Amino acid sequence: MQFDRSAGVLLHVTALPGPDGVGTLGDPAHTFLDWLDRAGVRYWQVCPLGPTVGIHGDSPYQSYSAFAGNPLLVDLDALVAAGWLPEHALDDRPDFDPHRVEFDRAKAYTDETLREAFDHFEATATEEERAAFDAFREREADWLADYTLFRALKDSYEEIAWTEWPAAIRTRDPDALADARADLAEETRHYAFRQFCFDRQWATLREAADARGIDLIGDVPLYVAADSADVWANPDAFQLDDENRPTAVAGVPPDLGDAGQRWGNPLYDWETLAANDFDWWVRRFRRLYDLVDVVRIDHFKGFSEYWAIPAEATDPNQGEWHEAPGHALFETLEAELGEVPAIAEDLGHLTEDLHALREAADIPGMRVPLYADWCTEDHLYLPHTYTEDHVAYTGTHDTDTVVGWYASLDAEQRDCANYYLDTDGHEIEWDVLDAVWGSDAVLAITPLQDVLGLGSDARFNTPGTLGGNWDWRVTRAGLDEDVADRLRGLTEHHDRG
Repeated sequence: MQFDRSAGVLLHVTALPGPDGVGTLGDPAHTFLDWLDRAGVRYWQVCPLGPTVGIHGDSPYQSYSAFAGNPLLVDLDALVAAGWLPEHALDDRPDFDPHRVEFDRAKAYTDETLREAFDHFEATATEEERAAFDAFREREADWLADYTLFRALKDSYEEIAWTEWPAAIRTRDPDALADARADLAEETRHYAFRQFCFDRQWATLREAADARGIDLIGDVPLYVAADSADVWANPDAFQLDDENRPTAVAGVPPDLGDAGQRWGNPLYDWETLAANDFDWWVRRFRRLYDLVDVVRIDHFKGFSEYWAIPAEATDPNQGEWHEAPGHALFETLEAELGEVPAIAEDLGHLTEDLHALREAADIPGMRVPLYADWCTEDHLYLPHTYTEDHVAYTGTHDTDTVVGWYASLDAEQRDCANYYLDTDGHEIEWDVLDAVWGSDAVLAITPLQDVLGLGSDARFNTPGTLGGNWDWRVTRAGLDEDVADRLRGLTEHHDRG
C-alpha cells in the first residue's frame, strides 16, 4: 500500500483568495498551507495545473498542454519582490470579485502584467537570473520548445485551432517549423518566461508544503484537448489521419440512466505508443512527479479499455469498446520512474479487468458516498463498505457539495441517509465527514466547500455544462481557524493525523 492512514483537502489553486481575481502560488497558496497545517491534514489535492482555455469554460481538464503550468496562477506580488516587475507596477490593480473568478478579466490583467514582467526581466535581469532561465529552458526542452512555439503560432493565427493551420505547419514540415521558430523567437521566449515564473513559484510552494509535512496531490486527465500542443507536437501518439485530424474521439456510453457522453478528445494510438516504450506517457508522468507527490488519475478505466466514437459521429452510442495496454504501461512507468504514487478514479463502468489493473498497479480506487443508494444495505458507496485500498471523498470537483446534495435528495433517500448517519441533517456535512473519516479507506479527502458547509452555489463544476463552472473562490475570512481546529479534532479522533 502506497499510503498511511491519513486525510486531505481538495481545493484548486484558482479558488484561493487573492487580489488579482484568482488564487495564485504566492501568499494565497502559502496562507492555505498554514490553514491545512492547523487542520492537521497531510494532503492538499489540486485540479490539473495546465493553462486553461476560455472556449472550454476555463476547465482545468481541457488545457493547451499536459506539461505546462497555468500562467494565471503566477503570483504578481512575488514578481515585484523578485525585481522582475517595477516596484509600483501593481499600484493600479483593478477591483475583482472576491467570490468568483472572472476569468476573462483576470487573464487580461495577468497577461498584460506578465508581458511587462518579461520586458523588465530582459532589460534588468542579472547574469545569474539569465543563467537560471536558460537552464530551465534546457531542462524542460522536450516539451517546452513545442509548447512555446504552439502558443506563439496560436497568436499569429488569431487563436484558430491548429487543425486549421496551413498544411505545412499543421503536419509539422521541418522547414516550415524552422522558419516559424526563427520568425517567432521573441514570442517563444516570452512564453518560456511565463513557464519559468510558474516553475520557480511552484518549487517554492512545494518546499513550503514539505516543510509542513504536507504532500501535494495533482491530477492527470486521461485525455488531452484536441487543440493542444500535445496533439500537434506528437501526432504519432494519437489516432489521426494523414492531415493530422482525429479519426476517432473519446467519450463514454450510457451508464446509470444517462445518455452517454461524447467528449471529443483524440484517442491514443496505443499500438504506436507501446512500440515506443510509452515514451510520451513516461515523460508526462515524470513531469507530473516533478510537480507533485501523488497523482490522481482521472478516468482510470481508459487504461483498461476505452470507448471509441467515430470522429464524424455525434451520438456516443455509436462508439465501441477497445482494449488498452494498461498493464504494460504501468509496468513501464514503474521500471522507468520507480514507485508511482497514485489514486485511480474508478467511478462508473466498473469491470473485473479494471479492478485487476488497479490491483496489479497497487493503486487505490475512489469511493464517494454521494453516489450511494442509502436504502440498499452494503451498497458499494456506503462508507462502512470501504476497504483499505480505497480513497474516500465526501465529494469531488464534479459533484454537488454535501449540503447541496442533501437538499436535493428525495424523501426516501433522505430518511435512509438520516438513519445510516444517525442524524437529523442539521450539520449534514460533518456527519458525512465523520462517516468518511471513520471508514477503513486508507486516505480520506474532502473538498474545502464541504468543511465550510456551503451549498450548491459553491459547487465547482457541473459535468456536461459550459459556463458558471470552476469559478468559485473562498475568501480569507472563509479560511476560519475554528473550522481548521474542528477538522483537526476529527482527523485525530479517527487516527488520520
